[in-house]
Amino acid sequence: MTQTFSLQPLLEIMQTRTDEATRKLGPLIAAEKNEKNRLQMLEQYRQEYAAKMSHASSQGLSQLMLRNYQDFLNRIDEAIKQQRIAVLTSENNTKAGQDDWKAQNRQLKAIDTLAQRHNTRERYRENKQDQKLQDEFTTRRFGTETPQD
Repeated sequence: MTQTFSLQPLLEIMQTRTDEATRKLGPLIAAEKNEKNRLQMLEQYRQEYAAKMSHASSQGLSQLMLRNYQDFLNRIDEAIKQQRIAVLTSENNTKAGQDDWKAQNRQLKAIDTLAQRHNTRERYRENKQDQKLQDEFTTRRFGTETPQD
């Protein structure tokens, strides 16, 4: 009779936790990518706007227009600064999610290894028991004599 793995409930809990950590990691990675894309768009827009200001300056600008360009560039710079903070936060969240997933996965693998060892021992025990029964059957059938060729 096969003995059940005593830690099977724990194995199932660890599988659930690992699956949940995997599900949480996907949106974190997507959010990080989103934040990086926003930063890239802001930086590109700033470059384009600075080039536009440079071109307008070479054509001659009033003091008021130049100040407006500079003020807008300062606002873009502030938005870029805030977006860099958002990117760092997102990267940290993704790292934490990855660390959680790795920890859950390590624990799952440890319990799974124990389950595999248990199954191997049970198969060995069953094989040994089957062999013993076959030996007994053979002994009863042929008596104590060894079969002749």
